[in-house]
Amino acid sequence: MNFVRYNQEVGWRAKRLTTDKAVGGERLTSEKVLDAARDLVRRFGEEKTNVVDIARALGTSHTTIYRRFRSKAEVFGAMVGEAMQDEEELARTFVDSEGAASERLEGLVLALHKRKLERFTNDPEVYRLYRRVVDERPGLIHDYAARMTRLVAKILADGVRKKEYKIDDIDAAAEVVRDAVTVYVHPAHVEAAAKLGHRLEPAIKRMISTLNTAFRSGFSAPRKRA
Repeated sequence: MNFVRYNQEVGWRAKRLTTDKAVGGERLTSEKVLDAARDLVRRFGEEKTNVVDIARALGTSHTTIYRRFRSKAEVFGAMVGEAMQDEEELARTFVDSEGAASERLEGLVLALHKRKLERFTNDPEVYRLYRRVVDERPGLIHDYAARMTRLVAKILADGVRKKEYKIDDIDAAAEVVRDAVTVYVHPAHVEAAAKLGHRLEPAIKRMISTLNTAFRSGFSAPRKRA
């Protein structure tokens, strides 16, 4: 390797890492750490981002970062957790809104798919990190799916209260929705469809229409075998 060029690149990168986000250790928050980490991942990729880089970008020491996050992996996990929380809050807007349950259910799934697609299109490095963490930490996605399924259950329960749906087992029906929706919102599937140029919105609408027809007609969960 040309060591002169290497030293120039290292010096340039160190200069780029120093931003106007510098904060003292007393004022440093987890949110600021995650913001700095996101900026670095976008610029250099996750492989070239470490705790020392994050600390330098914030004008503090890496020991200060370690008081809030035990490792780079924990920082990255928290970044993905924030993205999941954002998606959960997006879904909650449809739970709390007025209108027919069938329309809110479709709106929730379409909005969630759109949010994932926007992340892939506009924030590819962070999306790649999201995908990897989801693949490597099944417990994280399991908890996320459980929370989202509970939100779907609230929409279905509201539809039953308003006589729009006939559902005997709300939880089972919500799990059916979860399983049907997964292919349209899982990061790997969203990315694959986007790369192929496939628009999934028409398929999502057909799928939700089928579910809504079943819920209006009457849904009963299969009885468990003794």
